[in-house]
Amino acid sequence: MNIYLQLLLTFFKIGSFTFGGGWAMISIIEKEIVDKHGWLKRDEFLDLLAIAQAMPGILAVNISVVVGDRLKGAKGSIASALGTILPSFLIILFIAIFLTPETIKNNEVISSIFKGIRPAVVALIIAPVLTSAKSAGITWRTVAIPAAVALLIFSGWPVVSNPIIYIILGGLVGYIIHTRKSALEAQSRKEGEA
Repeated sequence: MNIYLQLLLTFFKIGSFTFGGGWAMISIIEKEIVDKHGWLKRDEFLDLLAIAQAMPGILAVNISVVVGDRLKGAKGSIASALGTILPSFLIILFIAIFLTPETIKNNEVISSIFKGIRPAVVALIIAPVLTSAKSAGITWRTVAIPAAVALLIFSGWPVVSNPIIYIILGGLVGYIIHTRKSALEAQSRKEGEA
């Protein structure tokens, strides 16, 4: 089967059966892309997920675009994005044509369906967060840093409540750690050669 059609159908299937937005789709996308099709390695997928999160826009579309681009360039991006967008578009179009807000509110079956979907959406959002954290090597100890930063930001203190400060500090600390680690590795290689 044509890779573009495979991308379109894979992301169409993912978009058709996931509720709750991008985070709810991540574990399903990972299973399809990494486990089932073997198009990407898990580390590569996590890197693309980080890129997709940094991009403006909808996470589900962003991840489909970066995966499609990695596999087949711009045409792959278009096929993947269309596959992700089409199910939602068609469902919303159907709802707009056949169901009014009053119909949804007054119909107990439809209201019950949406009430039943809510807990499933929470589980679909939590699952990829946990698997991504495990794959990225995040432990309870490393969670302390973002938790402390979140508390400082929400504290309301003028000096420490600006998130840009923490982005810059995080980048600087990461650079220093990486530079130091590289220097230590180079030093140990020199000692090993001597």
